[in-house]
Amino acid sequence: MRGFNEDLLRWVNQLSIDHGYLNPIFIGLAEYTVLLAALLCLFVWFQNRSRYNRAMVLSAGLTFILAELLGKVARLFYSNQQPFAELNQVNLLIEKEVNNSFPSDHTIFIFSICMVFWLFHKRHIYWLFIACAVGFSRIWVGVHYPFDVLAGAVIACLTAVTVVYWPLSQKGVSLLLSGYEWVEQKWIGERTK
Repeated sequence: MRGFNEDLLRWVNQLSIDHGYLNPIFIGLAEYTVLLAALLCLFVWFQNRSRYNRAMVLSAGLTFILAELLGKVARLFYSNQQPFAELNQVNLLIEKEVNNSFPSDHTIFIFSICMVFWLFHKRHIYWLFIACAVGFSRIWVGVHYPFDVLAGAVIACLTAVTVVYWPLSQKGVSLLLSGYEWVEQKWIGERTK
């Protein structure tokens, strides 16, 4: 299994040498999509103040927190450093400190957001495409093995489905949202007097 993981990494990472003109796109995806996703969540939260959209953003945040905790538990059972730290001749395109790369935190974050957004708006399949592109980019730039990315995606997707479809978690999201709306009304009501 380890050999297949390394072979797949080398094949994808070799694409960054063979098709170097695509490197700026994949570097952008690998480095900045997480920031853009966080900004998108803020935009959706404040854009039209729809309770449905706010529940979606809260669900995405809860998914990320839970998936990240599950990722930390997974690290207790399996660990590996980044490919550039373990293997020779990895084409590293971004700076990254050496630590345990299993599972990929970037992948957990982006799949948490994108999967929840897709579950709330199923007609928008591009959310899943964006998440897959970011995961692929982390391999392309040489900072994660394919199994690091796959594990992060699986953890985030299973957590997203649980958060969105488990009634208890949606009751928690609704309760948090009601509390926020109460504080917002109090604060806005006080300021307009």
